[in-house]
Parts: sequence; C-alpha cells; structure tokens
Amino acid sequence: MRRQLVKWAMTRSAIACVALLVNGCAAQVWGTPPTADDTPGATSVAPQAAGPVLPEAPPASPTAGLDGLDARVRQATADAAASGADIETVVLDRDTDQTVSNGVTKPFPIASVVKLFIADDLLLQESEGKTKLSAADRKSLDIMLRSSDDSAAQMFWDRSGQNAIIARVVARYGLTGTTAPYNGHWDVTQSTASDLVRYYDMLLDGTGGLPPEQANVIISNLAQSTPTGTDGYPQRFGIPEGLYAEPVAVKQGWFCCWNGGNQLHVSTGMIGPEHRYVMAISSLDPTGAAAARDNITQAVKTMFLGGKI
Repeated sequence: MRRQLVKWAMTRSAIACVALLVNGCAAQVWGTPPTADDTPGATSVAPQAAGPVLPEAPPASPTAGLDGLDARVRQATADAAASGADIETVVLDRDTDQTVSNGVTKPFPIASVVKLFIADDLLLQESEGKTKLSAADRKSLDIMLRSSDDSAAQMFWDRSGQNAIIARVVARYGLTGTTAPYNGHWDVTQSTASDLVRYYDMLLDGTGGLPPEQANVIISNLAQSTPTGTDGYPQRFGIPEGLYAEPVAVKQGWFCCWNGGNQLHVSTGMIGPEHRYVMAISSLDPTGAAAARDNITQAVKTMFLGGKI
C-alpha cells in the first residue's frame, strides 16, 4: 500500500533496526496501568507421523489496526465542534502504511512540540562534530523533552540559530506545511498534523537523517514524559489519557491564548509496541484550560474505544 500523506522511502530492514534499538532502551509510559498481555504464549507441537511435506504457510499480513477509525474520527471532530473546538488529527499505521485523518490541513502553532525540532537539530550537530554537549547540556535536553522545560528550549534555540533550526529540519524531513515563527519566538512555529506525523515516521526509520543513536535519545525521553511540565501544567491530555491502555512516547504542547483567546493544545507521539502507530492531534478550544484538556482527551477516547488501537 502506498502512503497517503507522501511517498517516503524506507526499508523494512531500517525499520526493524530502529525498532530494536528503541525497544531496548525506551521506557514505556501508560496513561493508566496497562491491561494484562493477552498475546498467546508459545505452545509445543507434538511430533507428526511421517507423511508428505506440506508447503509452509505464507507469512501473515499485518493486522489492519485502523479499521473503522475513519468514522470515529469524524464523530470526534463533530463532537469537538459542538463544544466550539476545532481539531486537526492524523494517525499512521507504520506497518500497513494506512493513514486516517479528519481532512483538516491548516497550519497551527505547535507550542512546545517544536522542542522536538530543537533537539533533533542539536543532536545532529553533535553527531557531525559541529558541537559538543556537556553533561549539563544533556541533562537540560532530557528535561526539555520529558518535562517541556522552556528555559532549556530557549538556551538551545538561541545557541543554534533560532529560525535557522526550523529551516534545517524542514529541509531534512521535507515538511511542506511547517514554517519558522514570524517573530522569532520558538513556540509560534507553525506546522500541520500531517507534517508532525511525517516527522515521527522519518525519525523512527532514519530517513530524516538523524542517526539511530541520536534518534533514540529523543524517543526514549518521550517515553519518559512526566505527568506535569516544569511549569506545573498537566501533560497527560490527549494521547496519554485517551490511549491509556497502550504504551506511548509523547511530546505535548500548550498555551493560551491564540486567535481570539482559544486554548491551544497539541498532543503528538508514538503508540503501541515497537511504535507501530504515530499520531498528532491539535485543538483550538474557546473553553477554559481544564475543559479544553478534557475535550482533546475525549476526542482521542472517541477515536480509540477502550483506550487501545
């Protein structure tokens, strides 16, 4: 199946290598304690009597995990609109290349989600020998990704050239809907749900140019996302609480107020074993902060019944 968002070059061997690296290092974050693993265990097979040798069965095709999602996405979008909120969302199944979206492609400010781009650019510079990160730098990078620390983001933003960071990441990942902030403030960098899903997919398979060792720094930190940011704001809205029965690795963004006083919330990340799924959802909501968090979480819950894909 050909990817609906864009044609992205990748090989299954590259995916497998990154998946193994990630699973070996990244902690798993759950919205609530996970349900018991219902994967059947291996069973022994009794020796068979001599007879004709039968051909091996062909390998099973990947389960179509997003079956039925399109209708639930439409319902979630309609429910959000009824409360006054505008949402934009894209979900990708990396095993089947299936994507589902609500059809909205309008750029929005991504707030603290831009910290992914800041980290990506900085880690690539380090891998190329263009900069050296001290122990203090690495600690700041970790807290920027796990707990959305703004002071760390500002330090790295200034050090690496501010808007030039976005230009470099856009070029490497081919992000057609992403633009640098008009005023030089990192939090008003604009992007789309499609671009953010593309970024995660290419981060995972290595086609964005970040070597696996550096990519895993980002991925493992997102898997250890803290319940609140360093500013005390709750970070569990959207994907972590909506997909509470799945392991997730997330980067969240938020601020008030945008475009007439709306609360902005952005929830992005990787979902499921071996990060099979990637998702981005944004919301512009005229209600209060707590209600807006509840609304974006409810949208995810409507899309994924029982907290699972």
